[in-house]
Amino acid sequence: MPKVKTNSSAKKRFKVTATGKITHQKSFKRHILTKKSTKRKRGMRIDGTVAPSHVHFVKRLLRLK
Repeated sequence: MPKVKTNSSAKKRFKVTATGKITHQKSFKRHILTKKSTKRKRGMRIDGTVAPSHVHFVKRLLRLK
């Protein structure tokens, strides 16, 4: 039997914390930053957590379930 592969794009985008939560980088922080407020950009630095409705799907991509 061949090994089941982890989704390569998912392993680059998501990280699993020690408590088992799945985090991701916030979007809209790459370019066109001059029109965005400092407060908004500061909020984008903090990693977001995957919504509970999507956790099962992301875990399947990462082969955690």
